[in-house]
Amino acid sequence: MVLYQHRGENMGKMVIFSAPSGAGKTTLVKYLLKQDLNLEFSVSACSRPKRKDEVDGKDYYFLTPEEFREKIKNNEFVEWEEVYEDNFYGTLKSEIERIWKNGRNVIFDVDVIGGLNIKKQYQDKALLVFVMPPSIEELERRLKGRSTESSVSLKKRVEKARHEIGFASRFDKIIVNDSLERAKNTSYKIVSQFLKN
Repeated sequence: MVLYQHRGENMGKMVIFSAPSGAGKTTLVKYLLKQDLNLEFSVSACSRPKRKDEVDGKDYYFLTPEEFREKIKNNEFVEWEEVYEDNFYGTLKSEIERIWKNGRNVIFDVDVIGGLNIKKQYQDKALLVFVMPPSIEELERRLKGRSTESSVSLKKRVEKARHEIGFASRFDKIIVNDSLERAKNTSYKIVSQFLKN
C-alpha cells in the first residue's frame, strides 16, 4: 500500500461517511470494515454519557467536557464540534496517526460538518460520502424505532437532519439508503475504486 507524506507523517487514505442520524451510515461503515479493504475505524471522542452497551476506546473515547476543552486548547483534534451545549464530538489527530502507522486506511463515521472539515484538510486523500435517507419521514420512523430518543431530542434530530441534507451536494458521492443491500453494494464499489487509485 502506498503511504503518502503529510506534514512529515506517513499518510494512507481516508474514507469519510457522514449522514443525518438514523440514515444508516454506521451500518454501512460496519459492513465495509468486514470487507477486504484494509480499513480501520477511526474512533471519535465525545463528551456525552456512555450508553449501557458502549465500550470506551471502541465505540468512542469518552471524555468529560473539561477534558475535551483541554484537548481543543492543545490543538489535538483534526475536527470537533459542540453539537449541543457541553456535548462535544471530535476526531483526535493521534487516532489517525495510529491507524496510518499500522499501514491501514482510515474510515470515519462522523457528522456532516465534521466530514466536511476533515475533507478540507486532507483533500484528494479523502473520499467524502453522504448517506441520504429515502425521506425525512422514513428517517423519523427509524429514529423512533431505536427507542433511545425522547420526543424533544427526536424533534431536534429531525430538524438537524433537514439542515444537514442541505450539505449533500458538497460531498464526493451520495448514496441513497432506500435498500440496505443496494446501499452496501454501492458503498463497496465506490470505496474499493477510490482505494485502488
